[in-house]
Amino acid sequence: MMPRRPGKVSIRHVAEAAGVSVATVSNVVRGRKNVSDAVRARVEKTIDTLGYLPNRAAMQLREGRNRIVGVLVPSLDNPFFTAIIASIENCARRDGYDIIVASAGEDSALASSRLKALLSWRPAGMIVLPNDDRFADAGLLDASGVPYVVLDRLPGASAADTVAVDNEQAATEIAAHLAGLGHRHMLVVATTLSLANIRERCAGILAYCARAGLPEPRVLEVGHHFEDGPPGLTEALAGANAPSAVIALTNSITLGALRCLHQSGYAVPGDMSLVGYDDYAWMRATLPPITAICQPVDALGAEGWSRLMLRIAGESTAPLQVRLACTLVVRGSTAPPRTGNLS
Repeated sequence: MMPRRPGKVSIRHVAEAAGVSVATVSNVVRGRKNVSDAVRARVEKTIDTLGYLPNRAAMQLREGRNRIVGVLVPSLDNPFFTAIIASIENCARRDGYDIIVASAGEDSALASSRLKALLSWRPAGMIVLPNDDRFADAGLLDASGVPYVVLDRLPGASAADTVAVDNEQAATEIAAHLAGLGHRHMLVVATTLSLANIRERCAGILAYCARAGLPEPRVLEVGHHFEDGPPGLTEALAGANAPSAVIALTNSITLGALRCLHQSGYAVPGDMSLVGYDDYAWMRATLPPITAICQPVDALGAEGWSRLMLRIAGESTAPLQVRLACTLVVRGSTAPPRTGNLS
């Protein structure tokens, strides 16, 4: 077994140990394709064994270009955003890029600070999930000249490519599913209507109910942090116009709503049907498993990356808007309402 060298390991040490030229090691490190699979595997094994760490800043300086992409997300607490980051990282690794990730903590002022820090790395491009619809930092990005793509939370207008899901389509499927089971009174639990994607989801549900002649669902805003139970939900479940179904518009709200229903003594779906968002593994592990909207998270990251690579390569066409379809996965948390809840 090849021993790990003491002290700093250079590219020459790797070349000698692998029995190749320095140029070949450089090509492997840069992800260039003019190296055979066998040689690449040998060099990568040698790099790992010796613990060689390439000086990427020096490499980029010599090449006159950066192989770093910055990614700014609203929060790292939300598994939806971390799943998108994982998708982007897979694409970056495939294409020979590194990513630097920053989180704004759902704070617009902090988002500006984090964005400036990312831009100080002079990245080849940026992928941004804005904190809000205003996207006040768009001007900073435009002025920087760095190509960028906006994902998920879309501003009203953007000079960049945007990639998101078709929120109204997904929400319409939820309302149609519940109405088909016989539900007339639905409660929609949302983070905040200040976000366009949340407004689109609400609009899809309300529009379907209006077309179907159903009562307009109540929309309850609960903010971003409510895993222990959305405030006001217990009160909203009671009264003369109590719902027979709850629609939770994010994964965190789904967890909080489920906990609130259980703590309040409601059986799901016997007393109350529940539809969630994002379809994470825990939603399939509960009893009953949760009916949920599955967002194409991998495709969101991959499509955003694809658009960014085209912009980095020099594509100068008008900004493109991409909308991806979601899927409603029906499970045991939705069922026809009890007879007393039909009207």
